[in-house]
Amino acid sequence: MGQHINLPTSGTQCIGAYLAQPAGKPKGGLVVIQEIFGVNAHMRSVVDRFAGYGYTAIAPAFFDHLETGVELGYDEAGYARGRQLVGELGLERALEDVASAAEAIASAGRIGTVGYCWGGTVALLAALRLGLPSVSYYGARNLPFLHEAPKAPVMFHFGEKDQHITPEMVAKHREALPQMDVFTYPADHAFNRDGSAPYDEASAKLALQRTLAFFDKYVAGP
Repeated sequence: MGQHINLPTSGTQCIGAYLAQPAGKPKGGLVVIQEIFGVNAHMRSVVDRFAGYGYTAIAPAFFDHLETGVELGYDEAGYARGRQLVGELGLERALEDVASAAEAIASAGRIGTVGYCWGGTVALLAALRLGLPSVSYYGARNLPFLHEAPKAPVMFHFGEKDQHITPEMVAKHREALPQMDVFTYPADHAFNRDGSAPYDEASAKLALQRTLAFFDKYVAGP
């Protein structure tokens, strides 16, 4: 369904991106923000899925700043390399790329973001600093930013069995942002990642329903 495109960024460098268009007139646009594994087959399937629900969707390949075409597996080596790459890249540059991707699909209408794992924190920052309505799935790096006043709504999804994000960490989201929805599910970290061990179908479906309702309200809505 989708295609690979070049995305101009705020610097002189172009990075890659995976773009998918809906069948009819788009309801709006979504920037899909990857996990630490690059824009791999799973992330492309997420982009395609949101296009199927009526949104122009784009996933910037942030790691292209460092190395072209990174697609990592879910093994120990993949985790180690992914953590190294996000450490080198930094959240500020990723956020600049989200802004560039939002600009690239601006013709779709209003723009939101959805991010997973590391991308969940980038999605939070997109709401806080770029004013883009955002859905953050299991962002383990959120806590240092919860004191910032959001410029747009943000919704959070967390797994109750997530070893990386404790119930105390989830509670801090509710305390800092009481006006935002914080949902938990009887699932592990990465419960949305179909085709891998942590996938929890019931939790993923419910989270997606809530995510689509959020975007219908804040991106597609009047």
